[in-house]
Amino acid sequence: MLSPVPDDDGAPFWQYAARGELRVQACADCGELRFPPRPCCPHCHSFADEWRRTSGRGRIWSYVVAHPPLLPAYAALAPYAVIVVELDEAPRIRLAGNLVSGPDGAVGSVPPGRIRIGARVQAVFAEVNGVTVPRWVLERV
Repeated sequence: MLSPVPDDDGAPFWQYAARGELRVQACADCGELRFPPRPCCPHCHSFADEWRRTSGRGRIWSYVVAHPPLLPAYAALAPYAVIVVELDEAPRIRLAGNLVSGPDGAVGSVPPGRIRIGARVQAVFAEVNGVTVPRWVLERV
């Protein structure tokens, strides 16, 4: 899998992920949550920020099932789903990731027929190429 390349603004996201926490950047002045991380608040233009922990819960806003994969290195994983998750605490924030069957589930471990727009998901964390990344599991109802 491709590894994320943390930059100065986004480094805290990956540090918190390594601790099993899904946090997003917030303006320390007006309180607006924002993602992706950036130095200046797009709402009030403040440079003060903080990182707020989220529940890690959301819903599938969109998805795609890759077949065949665009990159040859992904051929063994196909078919696999990439989902876009809308966070409960911040509906304007959407994160992309893989839907897996469990915390240690492999990419492609959820049959494409089980994926539905609006399905409830929960973040889990897995180490990929030395970086801990959020992935998503379907919530049990």
